[in-house]
Amino acid sequence: MGRRRNLWPGIGLSAWSLGLEASSVIGLRTLKIAAGGPAAAAESELMVREKVQTALALQTLAMTGALGFTAAGATSKTLAHYRRKVRANRRRLAKV
Repeated sequence: MGRRRNLWPGIGLSAWSLGLEASSVIGLRTLKIAAGGPAAAAESELMVREKVQTALALQTLAMTGALGFTAAGATSKTLAHYRRKVRANRRRLAKV
């Protein structure tokens, strides 16, 4: 039986990166919503819709076994799932 590589340090780094990106999205969204107007209302609606859709998509992945069958695998794939969404929002909101 070969040695298994410890995946948790990389998972921790991925979680930390997700936190940084998420905090930048929170800041950008806060600025957009604070400005008010139709763009703020649209951003608020988009934010809620995306959160619900992303959570439902993750539940589907979990129920179909697409997240894997180990704690490390499921955690890693969950973080990747959310990082894709957060990264897309950061790019979209950073455009001026």
